[in-house]
Amino acid sequence: MRPITRFVTPLIATAILATPIFAAEPDWNQVGQALGKSGSVQAGGVYRVGFPRTDLKVSLDGLALRPGFALGGWVAFQPMGAEAMVMGDLVLTQDEVNPVMRKLEEGGVEISALHNHLLRAEPMTLYMHVQGHGDPVKLASALHAGLVLSKTPFAPPPGTSTPANIDMIGIDRIMGYFGQDSGGIYQFGIPRAQPITDQGMALPGPMGAAIAINFQPTGFDTAAITGDFVLLASEVNPVIKALQANGIEITALHSHMLDEQPRVFFMHFWANDDARKLATGLRAALDKVDVKKDAANAR
Repeated sequence: MRPITRFVTPLIATAILATPIFAAEPDWNQVGQALGKSGSVQAGGVYRVGFPRTDLKVSLDGLALRPGFALGGWVAFQPMGAEAMVMGDLVLTQDEVNPVMRKLEEGGVEISALHNHLLRAEPMTLYMHVQGHGDPVKLASALHAGLVLSKTPFAPPPGTSTPANIDMIGIDRIMGYFGQDSGGIYQFGIPRAQPITDQGMALPGPMGAAIAINFQPTGFDTAAITGDFVLLASEVNPVIKALQANGIEITALHSHMLDEQPRVFFMHFWANDDARKLATGLRAALDKVDVKKDAANAR
């Protein structure tokens, strides 16, 4: 009989070779340093960095827009082993668009969209969506090189504003979801029922795949609203009709990504009215969308 040890050694070696080697996740401290600003790890392990345009004084229909309401640029990195996928939405003035775009392309960062989000805003702001795959530190360096050609602040934003003075509990009940007060802006992030994927990876909400709704208080129980619905083609016109029927203006309809599955459209909106009335209109629109129902936790 042959010694068993003659077979054990090759089998062990084969098992070792067959065992997958998992690369460590990116070092987010290095990414923050390359980017010129640190962020935080959010849902799905996404590292997200905010770039609010606190330097801009933008108004719409006489209302001063807070940076966290409609001027909140960001970039987000999703781990892919030792590499990462990056997506972002940069808020730029008209004269900043082309210098930033050229520099980003030179650094290997792709442009996936360029458009407005609002109507009648003064001065006009444009929103450049970006994406890339590869070494996260190199991607962060390329993003930094592009952003420095704009006046986007890299310093931490000033202290937070006073809490929102609207009926947040009442709005939650109408919307069917919990919002979150962020520096006086009441925000909702509502995921779709089925994930949106890119390069075969599901995109968490912090990568820009969730419906975003913001309330900025404008008076006693009144608020302005903006944000974007993430919609399948079949949902676009039902949502338009639901919003318009409730006095909410459609301000833009476009794509943000290039390779997502399924194909989705982003619909931006605006209104300034009684906050609970607007919440009712937004809920009517949400009822036309395949949103994640188990995320609904009304108080």
